[in-house]
Amino acid sequence: MPAKNPRCLYCERESQEVPLIKLQYQEEEYWICPQHLPILIHKPSQLADKLQGAERFAPGSHPDPEQDV
Repeated sequence: MPAKNPRCLYCERESQEVPLIKLQYQEEEYWICPQHLPILIHKPSQLADKLQGAERFAPGSHPDPEQDV
């Protein structure tokens, strides 16, 4: 994805509309907005049609704070 007019890889909004976070993957630059960053972290397979190989990413997990008590 060329960085001429960076857009969120999920919603395609530009930086004039929302803040964008830059990421690199397979020597390419991609951008994602804070609203859709949780998708990349927790449900990356939803990005498979926009980010090659995303269906193979392991979703992030959080420890249950109740178990630490």
